[in-house]
Amino acid sequence: MKKILVTGGSGYIGSHTIIDLLQNGFEVISADNFSRSSPDIFIGIEKATGVKVKNYAIDLCNFDDTHAVFQENPDLAGIIHFAAFKAVGESVETPLLYFENNLVSLLNILKCAGEFKVPHFVFSSSCTVYGNPKEIPVTENSPFEEAESSYGYTKQMGENIVTESYRTLGLKASLLRYFNPVGAHPSNEIGEIPIGKPANLVPAITQTAIGKLPEMKVHGNNYPTRDGSCIRDYIHVSDIAHAHTLALKHLMQINKKEVCEVFNLGSGTGYTVLEVIAAFEKVSGRKLKYSIGPRRRGDVVAIFANNDKAKNILGWNPVFNLDQMMATAWNWELKLQELEIKNGPKNFN
Repeated sequence: MKKILVTGGSGYIGSHTIIDLLQNGFEVISADNFSRSSPDIFIGIEKATGVKVKNYAIDLCNFDDTHAVFQENPDLAGIIHFAAFKAVGESVETPLLYFENNLVSLLNILKCAGEFKVPHFVFSSSCTVYGNPKEIPVTENSPFEEAESSYGYTKQMGENIVTESYRTLGLKASLLRYFNPVGAHPSNEIGEIPIGKPANLVPAITQTAIGKLPEMKVHGNNYPTRDGSCIRDYIHVSDIAHAHTLALKHLMQINKKEVCEVFNLGSGTGYTVLEVIAAFEKVSGRKLKYSIGPRRRGDVVAIFANNDKAKNILGWNPVFNLDQMMATAWNWELKLQELEIKNGPKNFN
């Protein structure tokens, strides 16, 4: 089995990707210091796969600690780099925190990849690199507009760092620009666990529906869209996870010594915030309590993907529709409530 390092392995997308990698015959190690996640996620991974994944609880901004992981694992065949802070609103308020964490960790990982000759690298990017696009759907050739948040800037800069350095590092690299991952693993063993008040739409919906939050705010209803709320491309997290496995396999099959490719990972369909709320109400049978608030700094008006390249080259085909995304998210929220009643918050035992 080829060994893969997943950074941010207990994070939302990282944990789902670990499951997909294990189910596709890879060996996985993780590096995650749990600054924005829970170690209990590894219990769910083990329940879903039967595999106990080794995690290094280190800060990847510390080069010596990062270097030690590579020294202990000289046989790495690839890296999937998720580890980053991702809350758009927070990044607007604390830009230096985001620049330091997201970029220094990437630089350390790339330095080690070059030194230890790890040949395959997958970078977790984002549709935020497109800013407010002039035309939608966006393709991989759509130009970068000015980022609307410091988080978006870190993804633009991260892509530039990989693009400018992959040849000198001897890397085959994929930059995966994904849109809005939602839902939970169909096994219901893992899902999203926001730390504090959720910044993303779907956990805000489910936490409001179950009573953890008294009310949900829709950030603006006066955008130039069909119902006035922002449009986003929502994609199930398991579909996103599988794309990382496919990207890694694709890199391993390329004959070139160095290559750097970009792929959009989205459903190809844009939904408004209010349409997502309506889908949730339909699958859950619950009426959501929400109110309209002002626009939120950092939010783009509308964006969704052209995903033809990922389909044609990686053979990637998303399988979950919006109703299934909402249903798995709701089932996960119900399980979290059951576990918290039984064992206390974030305890999966």
